Amino acid sequence: MISRNAKILAATGAAVLLTGGAVGATQLDKTVNLSVDGASSTASFFGSRTVGDVLADEGIKVKPGDVVVPAAGSSVDDGDSITVKYARLLNLTVDGKTRQIRTTETTVDAALLAIGLRGDGARLSASRSQTIGRQGLTLTIVTPKAVTVTADGKTTTKTVAAATVGEALTQLGVRLGKVDKVNPPVTTRLTNGAKIAVQRVQTKDTKTTESIAYGTTRTKTNTLYSDQTKVSIAGVNGTRVVTSRATVVDGKVVSRKTIASTVTKAPVNRVLLVGTKARPAAAAPAASTGGSSSGAGLNLARASMWDSIAQCESSGNWHINTGNGYYGGLQFLTSTWLGYGGGDFASRADLASREEQITVANRVYADNGTSQWQCKP
Repeated sequence: MISRNAKILAATGAAVLLTGGAVGATQLDKTVNLSVDGASSTASFFGSRTVGDVLADEGIKVKPGDVVVPAAGSSVDDGDSITVKYARLLNLTVDGKTRQIRTTETTVDAALLAIGLRGDGARLSASRSQTIGRQGLTLTIVTPKAVTVTADGKTTTKTVAAATVGEALTQLGVRLGKVDKVNPPVTTRLTNGAKIAVQRVQTKDTKTTESIAYGTTRTKTNTLYSDQTKVSIAGVNGTRVVTSRATVVDGKVVSRKTIASTVTKAPVNRVLLVGTKARPAAAAPAASTGGSSSGAGLNLARASMWDSIAQCESSGNWHINTGNGYYGGLQFLTSTWLGYGGGDFASRADLASREEQITVANRVYADNGTSQWQCKP
């Protein structure tokens, strides 16, 4: 039989064992502090564990490039801290040049500061406070640049955050016309210290009325001698309206071209009859005193009519020779002059006297009247 004291000792020993077991379990329960992308939490575990084990237990997956402190293989103990920062891919374009950066920063501003790019005064495609997710971010930065613009007779130097020449002009309030010229072109990427010149281009159209000269149609006829011509239809000049366009650059005309021409009145060609009939041999002239103007052998009939015709044909200059093939006050062709005996007086009509020219004209008149002369009495 077991004594009462023995029972009490046994009971007391069991209590000690239970108490000891509870103390051991408490020592095996450990807690660590977690910081994942700045978010704080705790994790508990039993026994010996590594950082990687704790993260796996908590469902925290890391990839190459992510920052884990302490390293994933390090052992952890109660009260330790584990920091995880996820790496993000930042597609960064600065003034047209693109590069890829891996960063553990979670905002645009922090990422720029981390790579030493403050970007004061720059134009960003995203807010500086914008969060960069694990999927990464595409960011475009246009840095400020000093530019000199010459336009409308003024030169201005200012600093603008523009990517192209066109953007710089827009920010500076320089408006461009449809045909204005910009050097360098508006699509050119802007660089610091760039010099931009704007030329104002205008076009001005003007209309003028011009004369269209008539032509001459020559028609053969056997009703005239071969040395004769006659105007059948008088020529009439036409008219046209010509539109020309002047290109004006900064107030100066640099070019002009015709852009339209409209005939408002068609010209009428002159019809000239040209004789083909052979002239009969001229009768021998009556004896005369040659080139004298004494009156012997001269025929001054219709003198006032011939004076009137001479006034129209040659302004009354009986000795005119302009080199056009017609001579004297009555504008004789040499062939006509000689064919009607003018050689009795001179080799050409302009070398003969008024009276001698009238005498030959009366011979022509006897055959053809005044048909040979365009000017009529």
